[in-house]
Amino acid sequence: MTVKDDPMGREKVAIKLPAVLRQRIKVRAAQLGMDMQDAVTEAIQAWMADGAEHPLVETSGAANFTTHLPEGMNEEFRKVAKSRKAALNQALAQALTEWLRDRPASHRQREATGPVRLIVCNQKGGVGKTAISAGLAESIAERDARVLLIDFDPQCHLTSQLGFKPLGIDDPSLAKRMLGEEKRVDLRSLVVPVESELFGGRLHLLKGSPYAFLLDAKLATAPGLRVRETALERELMALEEEYDYVIVDCPPSLGYTMDNALYYGRTRDGEDADSSGVLIVVQAEDSSADAYELLMTQISAITGDMDLRLALLGIVVNLYDSRRGYIATSSLQGWRDLGTPPVLGVIPDLKEQREAVRVKQPLLEYAPESEQASCMRELARRLVG
Repeated sequence: MTVKDDPMGREKVAIKLPAVLRQRIKVRAAQLGMDMQDAVTEAIQAWMADGAEHPLVETSGAANFTTHLPEGMNEEFRKVAKSRKAALNQALAQALTEWLRDRPASHRQREATGPVRLIVCNQKGGVGKTAISAGLAESIAERDARVLLIDFDPQCHLTSQLGFKPLGIDDPSLAKRMLGEEKRVDLRSLVVPVESELFGGRLHLLKGSPYAFLLDAKLATAPGLRVRETALERELMALEEEYDYVIVDCPPSLGYTMDNALYYGRTRDGEDADSSGVLIVVQAEDSSADAYELLMTQISAITGDMDLRLALLGIVVNLYDSRRGYIATSSLQGWRDLGTPPVLGVIPDLKEQREAVRVKQPLLEYAPESEQASCMRELARRLVG
């Protein structure tokens, strides 16, 4: 819809757009000192000028978005979209997504509230949280950002898969520091670089420890609300100034360990909405849906009890294979039909990830041109711009 009602010679235009994308454009435009309508204008102009094929953007759950474009631009945009056989809302989503990608938020814009914190979770085991945590971190580090990966799972799969030996049960660890049992060792000494030319020294791992199996039981006896749930943040604050992003690979848990991760991922005062938050990894099958409901119940409880704002950034459907038939395809559609949180990525079940784990290499180093690597990069682009 177009209405010529702007005194500056602009046309009022309404196009459907996902709420998350709308919010990110608003925030990034403000960071850059621009009017939002000027940001949208720039994005559309660049999209029309670029004749390359553009990747599809998830637009489920889109709602009306109103802006003002220079007179005549809306008509031209519609013609170009039609010539490329793209729905108008898809064309706009592509244009804005690529505008965000080309204008990443700088570290200086995040200093006041700390790094972006991404909590990768689902209380169901075996869905591939570790693979998504690692692939996402690799993709962000590849884009010149400093990333800290936290192996918060006592099974220590993330540590092992990246080629490191997990901390021993008697060694100093993040879990012991959270419990006040080990204060002599600086947490930085437990952080190791994930070596690769791709990451340029920007990707680091805080190694896991099986001692974390005791966290839930021991945190249960800690005195008082905002003591049990804030232990993780208290320890990680000392590391935050060194990183642009912190990604927490969570255990399959619904206890105090998970409460700590959720609290850490909350929206802090002064932080951009939908910047930090929760990324939920699922599979296209029924048991993931049951686990999702349990996780949502826990999120509702902690946000209500502690008066937190916690952004549900999106869902990643992992290990997807349409050849599994109706259960897989209908489950995938069910996740997409949720609308909020949106499905941000569908990662295929292919051999490259398993091979990378076997040889203990990052996926983006082992198979940089694989479909899974491309999906990880697209997920990073959708999450961080």
